[in-house]
Amino acid sequence: MRVPAETIPAPPFPRPALWANVAMLRMDQQKGRPVLIEFWDFANPASVRSLEYLKAWDARYGEAGLRVVGVHWPASDLSRGYERVGAAIKRLGVTFPVLIDDQGAYRDEFETPGWPARYLFDGTSWLVHYEHGEGGYRETEEAILELLGSDAEPLAPLRPLDDDDALLAMPTPDQPGAWSGTYTAGEVWAVLEPGPDGPGSLVVDGETVVVDHPGAYRLVAHEVSTTAELVLEPGDGTVVHGVSFAPGLAPGGSGAA
Repeated sequence: MRVPAETIPAPPFPRPALWANVAMLRMDQQKGRPVLIEFWDFANPASVRSLEYLKAWDARYGEAGLRVVGVHWPASDLSRGYERVGAAIKRLGVTFPVLIDDQGAYRDEFETPGWPARYLFDGTSWLVHYEHGEGGYRETEEAILELLGSDAEPLAPLRPLDDDDALLAMPTPDQPGAWSGTYTAGEVWAVLEPGPDGPGSLVVDGETVVVDHPGAYRLVAHEVSTTAELVLEPGDGTVVHGVSFAPGLAPGGSGAA
């Protein structure tokens, strides 16, 4: 969503603060370059899906001047702490700077409502565009290209359902714990945590998934939105914090939802 010009300035990064992939960043030292800030949580499935766009934009536009900054704001103790966040950053292939906002102090500056949340600032640190939740990828990239003065074409959607013309089917609401039952979705994710004695396991519809780190796991993927039966059987020590259902393409559909 576009923002009226020069109405909302970028809050300065907190000092002192813990960072990953960089010693420290200061917002006042980013003058002259657009800055894209995204709040995320490695245990939030929507955040993990959105990260693929952040990584692509960093790779494509970093040398042209774009500064991508992730702000890791945890929803719970599951994803809190420098060691856990650092391990997740490596596992997910995140190479851009990440501010570890364990107590949500920087989040409070933005009053961010949830995950993911994206804010694009211009070269003078004024907000020009923001998105709350998944989606809006093409609009964000068009705003990036405008700030960079580039006439390049935005990336093709990384997933078919991210296309502006995709018709999506609403999924089953997210469920707490090791939920089993009938669902409708394009993908099924779960937030999992291994036990204290090492890797655990989760049997998903008869197939075993190794649980060797805390975080969001994709359990099932369908080409289009599908109604099916989910059966979860956690192994000893494995904790299933919740099950998340992502929207999928409507069968045989096209056009905007």
